[in-house]
Amino acid sequence: MPITSKYSDEKVETILTEIAAVLDKHDASPELTLMIAGNVATNVINQNVAKAQRKAIAEKFAQALMSSLKD
Repeated sequence: MPITSKYSDEKVETILTEIAAVLDKHDASPELTLMIAGNVATNVINQNVAKAQRKAIAEKFAQALMSSLKD
């Protein structure tokens, strides 16, 4: 069963395009891009998720990332 999002594809694509433009502007390597993405995820979890739930949310995020990878 596909996962549905409460956010429109258009909104997600617009934000991704803007983020990609910033990374391109700074000539961010794939390694730096992944480091920044990880830092953003960590900050969002630490600032917006109750301490007792952080590990579970991080694990779900990691599982979603693994599921989204192409073979």
